[in-house]
Amino acid sequence: MNASNTGSVLTFGELLLRICPDADGSWLNANQLPVHVGGAELNVATALALWGIDTSYFTALPDNGLSAQIINYVNERGIDTSAIHNGGTRLGLFYLTTGADMKHDAVIYDRAGSAFAELKPGVINWDKVLSDVSWFHFSAICPALSQQTADLCAEVLIAASKRDITISIDLNYRAKLWQYGKHPQEIMPNLVKYCHLIMGNIWAAESLLGIPVNPDVHHIGTKENYLKEAINSSEKIMELFPKCRAVANTFRFDHETGIKYYTALYQDGELHNSSEYISENVIDKVGSGDCFMAGLIYGYRKQMNPLAIVNFATAAAFEKLSIAGDATKSTIEQITQAIKYAN
Repeated sequence: MNASNTGSVLTFGELLLRICPDADGSWLNANQLPVHVGGAELNVATALALWGIDTSYFTALPDNGLSAQIINYVNERGIDTSAIHNGGTRLGLFYLTTGADMKHDAVIYDRAGSAFAELKPGVINWDKVLSDVSWFHFSAICPALSQQTADLCAEVLIAASKRDITISIDLNYRAKLWQYGKHPQEIMPNLVKYCHLIMGNIWAAESLLGIPVNPDVHHIGTKENYLKEAINSSEKIMELFPKCRAVANTFRFDHETGIKYYTALYQDGELHNSSEYISENVIDKVGSGDCFMAGLIYGYRKQMNPLAIVNFATAAAFEKLSIAGDATKSTIEQITQAIKYAN
């Protein structure tokens, strides 16, 4: 990867408030709703800052008192917020029933007209924003909002690429957001071509990049077969996108009352996979993938070997399932103690 261990990691995306009604409507009588500050890229930044990585965050927020409170909240987590752009009139929101998954029908987005969604190319001085940055991270959620936001992503990726900044992407696919008349495969390849580290899963790669998944993979349903499919998908990604140096895949399945989870990292022609984790007590499913992404970035910044990276990132993501809120609170020591090693 040749990732620098100096300079800051900049994450780019929309800050969101997650509003969490309970499933049976008791919040109506209680007259209150839990609220979490999040957004995929902010969750990554929060984890990295907690783990001692120099981290900054770019988003757009309206210039008002509520935004000032939120910026202070982000600052208190050790994240540099000096790049945040003030403009627009509203924050982005989404509603998710307590305990539900982001891919579940329970998610409702309220992001149209937000400060980030309204931000146009040509407004931000990217040379200034990227001046001390050595790693840039974004997700496939951003270009799902609109053509304008996709163009904004392209603008910053070109600027980061010119500065030889390491670039990573999380291929998180949100079907409910792709509503502006473009298929993801018309947009995403033109952004992914700048990326050195690509994270997601085999099904997201199919939806966003057009890389087919064996239709029998679920029918067979074994870890060995899923990992084989991860190799096939990773090799095709690297063929299509020559800048890519590593591909990470997560596998998360319902298991009895909880979750079964494992991951893989493909680099230098070799697949490195984690042990299998099983949890029967999931507190919050939101942010687990973001925590895995942060673990990958942390591992590369610390110049760990690929197997050590995937083991750390997997344990971090699994620990997040037992933590309420959008971002992890687990320390390096806690994550290290939680690592399971494959036989």
